[in-house]
Amino acid sequence: MPIYESADSKVPGRTTHATLGLVTIFCTYFASIYFFRGSSVTAPKIAADLDGMALFSWAISLPSLAAAIATLVFGKLSDMHGRRRLLLTAIVLYMAGAVMAGLSRDYVFFIAASVVLSSGQAALTPLCFSVIGDLYAPAERSRWSGLLQIPAGIAALTIPTLVGMITDSLSWRYFFWISVLMALTSGLLMLWTIPRVSKKSDHRFDLPGSLLLAAASGTLIIGFSWAGSEYAWTSARIIGLFAVSLAFWAAFLRLENRKEEPMLDPQVFRNRRFLTAALAGFISYFGFLGVLRYYPLFLQGVQETSATLSGQIITPFGILMAFIGVPTGYVLARTKRYKWMYITGYGILASAMFAMIPFDADTPAWLGVLITSLAGFGLGSIPTMNTLVAQFSVPKRLLGVAVGAMFFFVFMGGAIGPAILGSAMNASYERALETRLPAELKRIADEAALGPLVDSRVLLSQEAMEALERAMAPAGERAGELFERTVRALRDSLKASLRTVFIINAVCALAAFLLILTIPEVPIDVETPDKKRKV
Repeated sequence: MPIYESADSKVPGRTTHATLGLVTIFCTYFASIYFFRGSSVTAPKIAADLDGMALFSWAISLPSLAAAIATLVFGKLSDMHGRRRLLLTAIVLYMAGAVMAGLSRDYVFFIAASVVLSSGQAALTPLCFSVIGDLYAPAERSRWSGLLQIPAGIAALTIPTLVGMITDSLSWRYFFWISVLMALTSGLLMLWTIPRVSKKSDHRFDLPGSLLLAAASGTLIIGFSWAGSEYAWTSARIIGLFAVSLAFWAAFLRLENRKEEPMLDPQVFRNRRFLTAALAGFISYFGFLGVLRYYPLFLQGVQETSATLSGQIITPFGILMAFIGVPTGYVLARTKRYKWMYITGYGILASAMFAMIPFDADTPAWLGVLITSLAGFGLGSIPTMNTLVAQFSVPKRLLGVAVGAMFFFVFMGGAIGPAILGSAMNASYERALETRLPAELKRIADEAALGPLVDSRVLLSQEAMEALERAMAPAGERAGELFERTVRALRDSLKASLRTVFIINAVCALAAFLLILTIPEVPIDVETPDKKRKV
């Protein structure tokens, strides 16, 4: 029984082909999540080994750009030519990028490898959810989409520690060789378990739309990546990049409205349910970054905890965020109502983000675990809900592009969010540091000692702290006291800057909550009628 013909039956998952197909999708999704989780652990070490700290921002922005575009391109192509062929193509890209990364001898080549790898990895995730939509009728998709979060939960529980051990005891290169092995395994399973489905089509790929999308996304992401770090937000270069991006977006939307076979069908980007869920998901990504990226800095820099302990404190956040998707799918399949789950999830997230604002050096660890766990609980249902709403909102003909578009918003959030939060944090830190640093320090310390202090992460650098302590020598007997006052000023400045980040996260979470209150609710057990335009 062809796997993609099973969605019309009532219980398609009981067939042998569907069961084997699900095993393949679970393995493929785990391989995708393995890279997503492990790359954050290996990134600092890779940059240090390949002397790439000066290009670190490009190692984030360029792969994020490639990932965002790949989700839409692969989603559109999969609607035209079938998921199997595009899954295999994504696996090949994933594997080729991993091989290139494992063989990298300089950071520029590694960035190129990351672009290739991220293109494949980013395409795999929405394609896995799209296959679920192909395998099952609308009423059954919720349950199986929720179960697809099991590999994510296992990865959240094991991958950071495992990859850290591999990186410390062997080399970060082994991380990529394991990625190659996982990709190869998934590709072989696809060849064996997912039948080749004849899907002839005279549709044409929207190349002009794809190029305009790449130009619009690229200039936007580069603008946000440079703003506040390379150039001022009000500089002519940054304003120019944003203006060019806006022009490309306008041209893209105008073209898509005129095309018979657009890259992003108007039924997707004009759908109120889809746009509400996608925009709320994009905004809520700031809360995800606040916990995963900035709260560990708060723990280590303000509360002086070890890296190991800070990782343990936020581990429940990752586990809950991953596993909550499983019961979410089952509850949705039973109740056939999603709006109340959206409101609950975003409400819990907003409450947790506001609860983090008053955190200080004396906040107990158990409270941090509780609040971040609540954030994970609130966020956990949202990815599953978003992929399902994307599927419910469009006809099956557009399933791939709709799911890809939903992930496009996620990857754009991953590229833009750090730039906005990082810029706000650095500006707040510099203002706070200017008023808190002891005046005597500026008289006795040279530029070499004071220069690193403008970096908000200087407290985590043992080398910088030792250099600062040596610079206190001219103060004589008061050197020890001056050093302690300086460190206290650094911690207070870092606390003030992170509070700014937490406030932004809370406001964004509240905005996402208010936005999701307006989402319409539609039946999830029927196919959406196709409103294809006749040209």
